[in-house]
Amino acid sequence: MKKVIAAFNMTLDGFCDHTAGLPDEEIHQHYTELLGRGSAILYGRITYQLMEFWRTFLENPSEEKAMNDFAMAIDKIPKIVFSHTLKNVDWKSATIANRDLKETVLALRQHSGNDIFIGSRSLIIQLMKLNLIDEYQICIYPVVAGSGLPLFDDISNRTIFKLVNTKIFKGGAVTLYYEPKNKRETTNH
Repeated sequence: MKKVIAAFNMTLDGFCDHTAGLPDEEIHQHYTELLGRGSAILYGRITYQLMEFWRTFLENPSEEKAMNDFAMAIDKIPKIVFSHTLKNVDWKSATIANRDLKETVLALRQHSGNDIFIGSRSLIIQLMKLNLIDEYQICIYPVVAGSGLPLFDDISNRTIFKLVNTKIFKGGAVTLYYEPKNKRETTNH
């Protein structure tokens, strides 16, 4: 069965901010390869609109091949956008979700194909609460942002993870690959 993978960037102090990281050629190549192995990526409105930035590289390529390759990979992968305010999207490979998050993920799992990526903090939190994420790929940048949105916010269930892999990048970033263990404990806050 295909996996639901939360693939996300965060700073050393635990905040999610795509603009605070230091992506270099190696990281862009990593994510290009990752997207090439996916059947879809799910976004919330805010992250989707942030990722639209990469469309400009299709029309006006960068001098950096890795950035252009990433732009082509993000353009190619089907994107499903969850939003209460967006009614349509004009990116050819994107659609607005026509059912709720849980139903969408369960339906996507039934189709043949590659893994499903979750690329938005809000969706990761919702799917974590539903116990529908099979793997977390957290890329930690060697940056202290000082403020921002924590990845694991508003979580009331304790989840224990098993580290299954690591990837160290020359620029100092590290991707940690975790799988949640079956045991989940509820804590009272």
